[in-house]
Amino acid sequence: MAGPDSSLPEIYLAPGEMVLAREPTILATILGSCIGVTFWCARLGVGALCHSILPTYPRRPAGKIRDTVGYRYVDFCVRSLASQFDSLGALRTEVQVKIFGGSDVNFVDHAGARPTVGRQNSEAAIQVLAEEGYVALASSVGGTFGRKIRFNTGNGEVQLVRLI
Repeated sequence: MAGPDSSLPEIYLAPGEMVLAREPTILATILGSCIGVTFWCARLGVGALCHSILPTYPRRPAGKIRDTVGYRYVDFCVRSLASQFDSLGALRTEVQVKIFGGSDVNFVDHAGARPTVGRQNSEAAIQVLAEEGYVALASSVGGTFGRKIRFNTGNGEVQLVRLI
């Protein structure tokens, strides 16, 4: 993974953002209950990262929702990235996918039965990736700690730091 003195440009993603890079770039973000999903195609030299906040896109939104607002939702963002990689000519079997986040930071489960947003986000990511024909190559989800990730779209490596 490129170090802090890397000559690669770095883009920080805030919650609800997605970036697709066609040139080697460091895509970075910090995740708590949110989910970060990386897509990388070595043959095309293309990588992407999304930072989604909630598990599912509202099926009957009040009024029209812009696509950029859709990136807040795990299912919408994964399907959008799948479509974008398809349009670039990537085969789904050659795209490496990794999942991060979905933790329960500062969460105390008093009832014991209610699924948390972090867990719902993780489950949504795994489900929609499977529906789209992807298998996650790696994942670090759940727990009670945040994560900082730096994704090098030049080589597909993800540097993960647990925020305890």
